[in-house]
Amino acid sequence: MSHQHHLPEKVCVHCQRPFTWRKKWARCWDEVRYCSKRCQREARIAKRAEET
Repeated sequence: MSHQHHLPEKVCVHCQRPFTWRKKWARCWDEVRYCSKRCQREARIAKRAEET
């Protein structure tokens, strides 16, 4: 039986998909904005392309 429905959830700033809390984010959950390293990297690349 899964207990994931009790975990906090956020929406990724880049892909707009919901993602749930992970234990590795326990200390920094308030600062987490992206669901993955890939979204974080792609958002940075898109912002850089926007500036030029």
